[in-house]
Parts: sequence; C-alpha cells; structure tokens
Amino acid sequence: MAVYPLAGESPDLSGNLIPELYALEFNIEFYAKTVFGEIANTNYEGKIKQFGDTVNIPTYGEMAVREYTKGQKLIYTPSQPGTIQLLINKGFYYAFPANQLDLKQSQIDFVPPWIKRGTNNLKIQVDQEVLSYVYGQAHAANQGATAGLESENINLGAATAPLQLTKTNILEVICQCGQVLDEQQVDDEGRWMVLPAWAITLIKTSDIKNTGLTGDDTSPIRNGRIGEVDRFQIYRSSNLTTGTDTVKVWNACFGHPDGVTFAAQLDTSEQFTDPNDFGQLVRALFVYGRLVNKPEAIGHLYIRQ
Repeated sequence: MAVYPLAGESPDLSGNLIPELYALEFNIEFYAKTVFGEIANTNYEGKIKQFGDTVNIPTYGEMAVREYTKGQKLIYTPSQPGTIQLLINKGFYYAFPANQLDLKQSQIDFVPPWIKRGTNNLKIQVDQEVLSYVYGQAHAANQGATAGLESENINLGAATAPLQLTKTNILEVICQCGQVLDEQQVDDEGRWMVLPAWAITLIKTSDIKNTGLTGDDTSPIRNGRIGEVDRFQIYRSSNLTTGTDTVKVWNACFGHPDGVTFAAQLDTSEQFTDPNDFGQLVRALFVYGRLVNKPEAIGHLYIRQ
C-alpha cells in the first residue's frame, strides 16, 4: 500500500516490488522510576534470605520514670517488651514462551528485551504495592486536616478536602511535614518524601529556584535536581496511588527509613526447555515482605493539583 498519494496511472508498487522492512531493534520504552529501595531499611533481610516466612522483631517496652526523694524506697517496674512481625507474604512474577520456530525465523533476538521489559514491569508493580501500603500505615497524628502530635493544626489534606498544592505554598507544606516528624521525635538524617511529577515542577518553579535559598551553585530549574528541602530527600514517582475525590487526588507520603522495613527473600529467573512444545519457557519471581514498623515515622499527604 502506497504511503503517499498516486497521480494518474502511476502504479502502486508498495507491497510488491517495494518491500516493507522491519527494524532490528525494538522501539525504546520508558519505565516509571521506582523508589522502594530508597525509602525503606533492609535491616532484617539477611535473616529471611536463608529460610523462614516470618521475622519476629522485638520492640521496647515502656520504662516508668518517677520523681526521686532522698532516702526513699525505690520502686522497680519491669519493662514489658513486645514483638511485631515482618511477614514474607507478597510476590509477583512474569512468564512467557519463546517458540523455537519464532526464535529461528525472527531477525530479532527478542528474548533479552522481553526479559528486560518483564523485569522493569515487575519492579514497578512492587513499587506501586509498597507505596500504596506505606501511606495507609501512617500514624493518625501524621495525616489529615489536624496533623501534628503536639500542634494538631497542620493541614495535610483529608477526604472530601484534599490539600491543593501550588508553587506558592509547596515549600511551606514541606516544612510543615518536617514539623510533623519533629513532633514525633523522628531523626533529621535520612528523611524522604515521594511526590508526583507535577508537584516536583511546583518546587522547581517556587522560590527555591533562587539558589540562595538552597545553598546550591545552580538553581534546580537549571539542573533538574531537587535534592534536599528541609531535611527531606525529594523523590519523584509515577507509582503513587491516585483516586477521585471530586477531583483527581494523589496519596503522597513522607517519612524516615527507620519507619518501614523491606526484605526480599527470593529474586529468581529461569529459562528452560518447554516440555509441551519446541522452544523455551522464561519466567521470573520476586517474593518479599514489607512492614511499617514505626508508624510515627510515616506521614500521608492527600493532595490535588
């Protein structure tokens, strides 16, 4: 079939004398950036890698403090430690056949790029699941329209009233998220925040574009890097959970790696002969567990554009 108009008696040779050609490389794919490896700790991964499906993590018990009077009889109160459990109960896989005839006749070695695609899609699926889980486990004082363990007056967005972010208020909101963690006594070092791309643009076009505010040599609007804002390492993600609350809303989150633990137990891939046909079967499996072990170190931003 001709790809351009034909005039008069001009013959259409397309598909006959003029062949269709196929490129020897697949069209490039863009994949969503994953962040689960940046926002969680892997403190207990070493134990579960070998065997087992549960890690029992001890927690501190309360320690009573009393006023002292010289010469008084002391009261000894035992601490009552507890445990929380990290369960290895999540997993995703991909699998596809590679028929021997297709492998022989194809001018493209399609198996490696398909493996790459499957691996990237698997990582994205894990990232979406982890982010969806994490924000839902935030401490009650770290979310909603009256957030703040002590202040109780910080608006992080709530059902029917998502917080609208603009380039005018976004830096203030980030600082308020920092205050929320401050009131929970969360460590300054290592804090993170995951935002959608449009919120990153708001940061870049806010007053932070003035390098004097960040201390950097180059404005974020010129180099594209956000870096840290009020002790938060800012991450961009397209894997945040979204919904509709009159308008489209995003469940962004912030916190500290000490607040969520992640453990990958099995990350395996196989390629073997198809027992029912000529060719190969290719598959991969990723099994893991995730646990918000310190809800007070996790916050939830319920936001809209």
